[in-house]
Amino acid sequence: MKKIILLSDSHNSIDERVFPHLNSCDEIWHAGDIGKIEIIDVLKKYAPVRAVWGNIDNHIIRKEFLKTTYFKCEEIKVMMTHIGGYPGKYEKGIKQIIKNKKPDLFISGHSHILKIMHDKELNTLHMNPGAIGNYGWHKVKTILSFTVEKKKIKKLKVIEFSRN
Repeated sequence: MKKIILLSDSHNSIDERVFPHLNSCDEIWHAGDIGKIEIIDVLKKYAPVRAVWGNIDNHIIRKEFLKTTYFKCEEIKVMMTHIGGYPGKYEKGIKQIIKNKKPDLFISGHSHILKIMHDKELNTLHMNPGAIGNYGWHKVKTILSFTVEKKKIKKLKVIEFSRN
């Protein structure tokens, strides 16, 4: 069993209110628009980090991470990219990649809109954790917490922070 914290769109800042939630996680996943590599350095103090680069990320972050990553967590196949869309509104080419790769969990960021949806057609769960950074039009900062146990996602929790 692994406890995961999923976040996205930090845009150069990490809200300190996130830190207590990182203390008990096994992995941190960042779905892009990190902003500066120091954000990753801070996150790595808590747990191993898996991340992808987003459209605002510079050459340093793009050298460190891929645009799209595929990995297994327990028995779940994961695909993560920054600009991916969601069921019914995938970005160009994403639907075909999902058809070919058949991830159990498809993660994207970019929209700053928290969204969790099951795609019945492609048989995948989509997660977008919203945005944790200060930049953007979102009114509430959000992250997701969940556990992966073999082939199941359990204890899924939305964690909200007011925007100061």
